[in-house]
Amino acid sequence: MRLLATWLINAVALLALPYLMHSVAIDSFVTALIVALVLGFVNTIIRPVVVLLTLPVTLLTLGLFIVIINGLLFWMVVNLIDGFHVAGFWSAVGGALLYGVISWSLSALLLNNEPA
Repeated sequence: MRLLATWLINAVALLALPYLMHSVAIDSFVTALIVALVLGFVNTIIRPVVVLLTLPVTLLTLGLFIVIINGLLFWMVVNLIDGFHVAGFWSAVGGALLYGVISWSLSALLLNNEPA
């Protein structure tokens, strides 16, 4: 049940992005659900490998390269799914940051994070 709630929170966070950034557009709630699912898979499977491969650069930039990695992965998902549009790379970086903040905020407000 918690996984479904997290998925819906991420979809709502994606739907909020176009209202905060005009360079991001999403066509429908169904598209937001699909994008949230794909972003979840990308962040679970691909992101750890990319972070590991770019560890020297990440250490050299004191962790700031993670922001670029998040933007690249967000932009990759934009290119995979029709109905989800971002104006460019820096818009993808900003969108990924804003998406992360909105998703984290909604999760903190709506989900009970007490240990079992």
